[in-house]
Amino acid sequence: MSALVIAEHDNKSIKGATLNTVTAAAACGGEVHVLVAGHGAQAAAQAAAQIAGVAKVLHADAPAFEHGLAEPVAAQVVALAKGYSHLLFPATAAGKNVAPRVAALLDVGQISDVTKVLGADTFERPIYAGNAIATVQTADATKVLTVRTTGFDPAAASGGGASVEAVSASADPGLSIFKGSEIAKNDRPELTAAKIIVSGGRALGSEEKFNEVLTPLADKLGAALGASRAAVDAGYAPNDWQVGQTGKIVAPQLYVACGISGAIQHLAGMKDSKVIVAINKDPEAPIFSVADYGLEADLFVAVPELVKALG
Repeated sequence: MSALVIAEHDNKSIKGATLNTVTAAAACGGEVHVLVAGHGAQAAAQAAAQIAGVAKVLHADAPAFEHGLAEPVAAQVVALAKGYSHLLFPATAAGKNVAPRVAALLDVGQISDVTKVLGADTFERPIYAGNAIATVQTADATKVLTVRTTGFDPAAASGGGASVEAVSASADPGLSIFKGSEIAKNDRPELTAAKIIVSGGRALGSEEKFNEVLTPLADKLGAALGASRAAVDAGYAPNDWQVGQTGKIVAPQLYVACGISGAIQHLAGMKDSKVIVAINKDPEAPIFSVADYGLEADLFVAVPELVKALG
């Protein structure tokens, strides 16, 4: 019995979500192997070999894998699946794009957003926006899992010594073509990997106020910026800043919620944060029910004062 983790990478380095997924794979029992499917991704394969707990890295190199298109990657995973009892993907946009295709091609059920491994065939996953935990047992010979990375500590990125084995690239199904991408430049930490996040809600009132009030605080703390769905829908912040059930699931060391009421969909995305600080002038705001520290105050006064106090 062994597990295959499908690495998320940029052909140069391994993304952090892969480290959490390796931890989940180790909990399934047996050896942990990592698949790096890319083009010119030797550096990423070598980085994967350094991850603690990884026994082997499989490196598939082909132009079809360069941009991580779901169809060719899924075909590669299926070609290797026979040798594994578990196939694990990070529950990221990329992982959620590939995993269902793999499950369908193998004719097995997918278990999504796994937060705990109870046994080789039994897992926990949140349901009802995180208000209940389902225990799921599967009889499928091959388990296809997406792993909610906030549920597992990351494996050490160094200290391992896995071998790197080149594997034949599967044929490109020809179902998709990469046309181009527009990647936003951001000097801040990536939201799902950030240790500190400052988030704003609709109470900020405008994009200008959102940036004017929250950016200085984020700069002082070295934090990523996040937003509630209401703030994103109102145009105050870009889509990739959205935290919540329909956005990104985060679990930083510190989460500062400014002017966020705490709708259940937002709480589902951040309630696993280690320390939650809420600033809201409504004493009945649901955000206070999950906050470790709550400040009932006008954020337009409190946040600048906090920035000033931080020096």
